[in-house]
Amino acid sequence: MSGELKGACIFGQSGGPTAVINASAYGVLKTALESNAITNVYGAAHGIRGVLDDRLYDIAQEDPDELRLLLHTPSSELGSCRYKMEDPDTDDTDYRRILEIFRKYNVRYFFYNGGNDSMDTCNKISRYMQAHDWDCRVMGVPKTIDNDLFGTDHCPGFASAAKYIATSCMEVSKDCRVYDTGTITVMEIMGRHAGWLAGSAALASACGSGPDLIYLPEVDFDMEQFLADVHRIYEEKNNVLIAVSEGIHYADGSFVSEAKASATDGFGHAQLGGLAARLAQVIKEHEHAKVRGIELSLLQRAGAHLASQTDIDEAFAAGKMAVEAALSGETGKMVAFERVMAGGQYACRMKLIPLSDVANYEKKVPVEWIVPEGNNVTQDFIDYALPLIQGVPEIPLENGLPRYARLKKVLAE
Repeated sequence: MSGELKGACIFGQSGGPTAVINASAYGVLKTALESNAITNVYGAAHGIRGVLDDRLYDIAQEDPDELRLLLHTPSSELGSCRYKMEDPDTDDTDYRRILEIFRKYNVRYFFYNGGNDSMDTCNKISRYMQAHDWDCRVMGVPKTIDNDLFGTDHCPGFASAAKYIATSCMEVSKDCRVYDTGTITVMEIMGRHAGWLAGSAALASACGSGPDLIYLPEVDFDMEQFLADVHRIYEEKNNVLIAVSEGIHYADGSFVSEAKASATDGFGHAQLGGLAARLAQVIKEHEHAKVRGIELSLLQRAGAHLASQTDIDEAFAAGKMAVEAALSGETGKMVAFERVMAGGQYACRMKLIPLSDVANYEKKVPVEWIVPEGNNVTQDFIDYALPLIQGVPEIPLENGLPRYARLKKVLAE
């Protein structure tokens, strides 16, 4: 498929928000608005649900200065969803509706910004449109703080979350060492199956003020060994700071948090949480110390005030490239990052990979980047993550607080 294709485009956001997902949105929307081939630019309200419900925002109605503020606005400004579509061979109801909407608005370009499940959605839509002879170029724009997308060196959103986590660990490390009485602090960090975020706590340790112990879901958790690790460091330092991934599990696969599907998201994933409090309680039963559990929760994905400028720039570039690639004839692809090191300097090169290669695969922390004891990460992890968190954005302020985008969100007729 190549050559100029005239028609409208739809952009949607899906899955969990990040501090820079709106930078990708701006990359897509700005580039699409500037294109002569794209006749109308629509934003889907709450991801694919907005397409199914025919709730599309006319982006041309927005003030360009407000759109530019998306670069520093956290969360998913157009709204997100967790909606799993059936395989079209099993049930094509949703796909027939999407095609109906695409025909109504003459949509020839579809850009979807999300993680693993979103790339699966993207891939299914792309295949369906091809099978039904609707000329539409479908592109995936990567996003996830979990950093677990296959085929890309890293994902937009991860670096800013990593920077927030490392900074928070440094701040907590300073605070919990204030008193002469012994303290043990457990910090719970997001990451269901991949430990990239928890591992980022090691960046704080590399700066001399971080966790003594770090536990990732890539290796089985042993409670007895954990308590021995904590006791050893407490005896030595009278103070212990621990970073744990929410998804740590025992050898039998059961989560340490024991959140027995207390809730699930739209894709059937168990909603984890309460791990820090649980571990703190167990430690209290074994150590005569002040023990506190801290759950970073949504803060780690919403902290745009601590965003990495590198992350913002790359998120914008990913959105921009998705549109440029589609205009040049590409479809069924996701924008991916390739790391280039030249003279010790980090650079990011963008490439395209088939959506079918990405969908439903998870990229985990290499086991060789975890110390043999399973309670920390190696220098290789730090060398990997450190270049990604560089740069401080100039955040627009209003009355001393961040000025976020205020979109009108005018619905298309």
